[in-house]
Amino acid sequence: MSDPKGVGVVVRRRLSVILISLCVALSSLNSQEQNSSRNDSTMVFGTITQPLPPIEVKSPRNSWGVDLLVSNGGFGLGTFYRHEYSDHLSGFIDFSISESKDEDEKDYVNIFGVSFTPGKVNRFLVMPLYVGVQRRLFKDDIMDNFRPYLNAAAGPTLIYVFPYNEEYFKALGRGHPEYTFGGYVGIGAFFGSERASLLGLNLRYYFVPYPAGIESLRDSYKKQFGGFYITVNFGSSW
Repeated sequence: MSDPKGVGVVVRRRLSVILISLCVALSSLNSQEQNSSRNDSTMVFGTITQPLPPIEVKSPRNSWGVDLLVSNGGFGLGTFYRHEYSDHLSGFIDFSISESKDEDEKDYVNIFGVSFTPGKVNRFLVMPLYVGVQRRLFKDDIMDNFRPYLNAAAGPTLIYVFPYNEEYFKALGRGHPEYTFGGYVGIGAFFGSERASLLGLNLRYYFVPYPAGIESLRDSYKKQFGGFYITVNFGSSW
């Protein structure tokens, strides 16, 4: 039989050897990690460059588009060019052609389905060429996909007068222009976060006086060619 004391001595020696081996291994690993850390630090500091300045994304400043106009007098079509001088202020120029009717006109339809207006003498096309300003509202309080604004414009206005009692396109060739000065004020908004394209709605009230009056109905002279318009805007920006 083995001596218990001798076995204990052997076990203690083996444990001592194992502990010493573990200490040596841990010391070696620690040394390698420190060397690796130094090398890594040297490599990192050698390759780091100065951070690039943030890229400034410029918003489009110029816009062009088409206006669709609707009023009590009929429909109209227009175009516009707009330039943003700042985030709050823009300038624009617009031109449109729209119908205008007398407030006292009453349309009827005969048995053949043809509409007519008793007593009507002349038709009118109103063609304003206006320069205006647009002021954006609540820029810092509302998300950019809804951009409300106020606008106002003024300039020369051509009123094209042509006879009612002839076929429409034939009568256009027999008309004559009259000139006046007018303008409008409005409120509207552009919609959508995509700034490269425009979609908006503008509510306008036009002031287009013609003090001398132009005969619209028999013995009735029209002196105001403005009114309330709903305008839908389509366009692009760059």
